Order: sequence, then structure tokens, then C-alpha cells
Amino acid sequence: MPAPLVKICGITNVEDALFCANAGTNFLGFIFYTKSPRYISPEDARKIIANLPSSVTPVGVFVNESHESINEIIHLTKIQIIQLSGDESPDECSGYPLDVWKAFRLSSIEEIKQTEEYKISALLLDGVKGKEYGGTGVLANIAVAKELQKEHRLVLAGGLHPDNICTILQEVQPYVLDVNSGVESSPGKKDYTKVTQLFENLSTHRK
Repeated sequence: MPAPLVKICGITNVEDALFCANAGTNFLGFIFYTKSPRYISPEDARKIIANLPSSVTPVGVFVNESHESINEIIHLTKIQIIQLSGDESPDECSGYPLDVWKAFRLSSIEEIKQTEEYKISALLLDGVKGKEYGGTGVLANIAVAKELQKEHRLVLAGGLHPDNICTILQEVQPYVLDVNSGVESSPGKKDYTKVTQLFENLSTHRK
């Protein structure tokens, strides 16, 4: 099983973006959901994305946004993957020029059946905290993750941080580890010590 790729989400400034890129992240997430404490305007995201190295793939995160709006943001920002983190139906996940990741918050294996009709590039499993759309710091259900990875390219999110990442990888082998609040000093501001520790721990695990 190849080592998982890493996405650091909730990027709001160019300094954090470049630090995470240099540390080794594969994806950076830009949240275009205005109710998120990590919201970034498309114009600001465009400026950051223009400065990213080609080794880093920018991901646009949307919650119950219209096709028209998403396509406008794709054109403006040059994001390369769409992440739909709301209540989008299977039909609302199709018709885009980019790969689509769809986020689900599932607390039991019985709920997996609701994912079956989605034709998506990857499935993101997040932790469950009320009706919040991600960024909660709550761990995803690992039993559900282990089942999902049998059928999907799995993006594992929710409550991941440097101190638990290796333990979780002993249980589940996702396509991408999606880290957000676990490497922050405050919402939208990354803690460089935590980011560095995350990649050092992953490097040790891979050996």
C-alpha cells in the first residue's frame, strides 16, 4: 500500500500556503464557504494559487454552492479539484470540468449505502459534529473508513494531528490524509511547528 498523500485545508494566506508546500503537502484546500472561519475570497485564493509550485494541487471547498458559482470560481482561481462538503445530491456532483471529491459525515457502517449512487473521483470521510460542514476537529469513524476504502479512493479528514496520525494509519490506509485544525494555532492560521511535526511523523511511519 503506497503512503497516503497529504492535504492541508483551510489556507487563508500565502505565507502558510508556501510553508505547507515546502514542508511536503500534496494538496492545499481553499474554503469558499462564507460561514466558515477559514473562508477565503476567490480573489485572495487566486493570488495565492498563482504562487504555488506545480507540485501542489489546489482544491476548492464548497458547501451547497450552485454550479454557476463553482464554475466561475474555477475560472477565476484555477483550482484543480472540487470538494463538495455540503448536502449535494449525486446529480449536483456531476457536470464539472474537474475531478470532484464529495464529503460525507457517516457515523455507522449502515449509512454507507447513501454513497453508492455518487460518481466521484474520491470520497472524503469527515467527523460528525451536529450539522457542521467540516473543520470540527472530530475524528471520523475508523470502522466506516475501513469499509469505504474497499470501494472508493478515500480522503480521510476530521481530527487528524501530528500525535495521532501514525496510529490511525495502522488502522486505515487512505488515498489522502486531510488535515486542518490539527495543524493550526487559530482558525485559518497554520502552526508551523505542528506542520513540520506532521511531516516528520509521517516520514518516520513510512520507513
